[in-house]
Amino acid sequence: MSIFDVAVWKNGRVCMMDQRLLPDEEVYLEFDSASEVADAIRDMVVRGAPAIGCATAFGVAVEAKRIAALGMPNFWSEAMAEGMQTLRQSRPTAVNLAWALDRMQPLLESTPKEDVPKRLLQEAENIRLEDIESCKTMGRLGAEILPRPTDRPLSIMTHCNAGALATAGYGTALGVIRAARDLIGDIKVYANETRPYLQGARLTSWELLKDGIDTTLLTDNMVGHIMSKGLIDVVVVGTDRMAANGDVANKIGTYTVAVLAKRHNIPFIVAGPLSTIDLQTPDGSGIPIEERPADEVTHCLGKRSAPMGVGVRNPAFDITPAELVTAIVTEKGVVPDPNTAKIKKLFE
Repeated sequence: MSIFDVAVWKNGRVCMMDQRLLPDEEVYLEFDSASEVADAIRDMVVRGAPAIGCATAFGVAVEAKRIAALGMPNFWSEAMAEGMQTLRQSRPTAVNLAWALDRMQPLLESTPKEDVPKRLLQEAENIRLEDIESCKTMGRLGAEILPRPTDRPLSIMTHCNAGALATAGYGTALGVIRAARDLIGDIKVYANETRPYLQGARLTSWELLKDGIDTTLLTDNMVGHIMSKGLIDVVVVGTDRMAANGDVANKIGTYTVAVLAKRHNIPFIVAGPLSTIDLQTPDGSGIPIEERPADEVTHCLGKRSAPMGVGVRNPAFDITPAELVTAIVTEKGVVPDPNTAKIKKLFE
């Protein structure tokens, strides 16, 4: 297995890298049921919209294997309903989760009953492989539109982790960065630490250094200062869900970065596969924002950093309006100044 195989099938079980332990330990956990996979998604063993989609698909496959071992049901939809609903409720914002379930569900009806477990596993593997290829395509397309300074390395800022750890193994935003390294050569990345869960500090920095990419870590409140000094050429981020008009839900703090990029005339690029675009949600106001536990804010790496009894808000995501997005990058092409009509054309 590659260190970037974050959700795969191994020995008849769902195998995931426990991202909660990075960068200190590289530990893999295995799961035997949909409920176990749902708990792992909820508890952040795996995170990042495309990776959650892959994990969900494998969660459906392992649930079918578990049920088949109890006795092959005549009505797979009924047998699988509880497990699939448990998966659906694990995290609300990343649309890839529901997308993966909706892709797997028809197979329960259209496949001969004795072939259902095998067919679901095959489809989960298809989803994983398709994600890798779409991320590589996005990476190439995104790298082609990046600025090309002639007197210094290209300087890219990113927020949270939209890399190999957040996908099937290559990355959306970090896929663009990896492709830029291959296409342009001399690049430098500024990774925001991304409070409160520190995905930038723990995950993005870790995987970029594994790839030998020059990376500097910033706390989130340094962004405006660093931009004002002319140190950033472009911002590249991922997305957990994009509304039909191009409004973007991404990790909390992304909106702030986009506003500051606009203030300093820095291009703000969003990379995400078509599976993260929610055409049923007209704009960002309809995207549900997950509230996570208070102790993620009151504690840092297990140690309390705030007084007992203080009130806490912990929204996991925020909405960046389409008007702040310079371009979105998908596997079907680049959309500058996104709007509803342009995004709809991606699906025609």
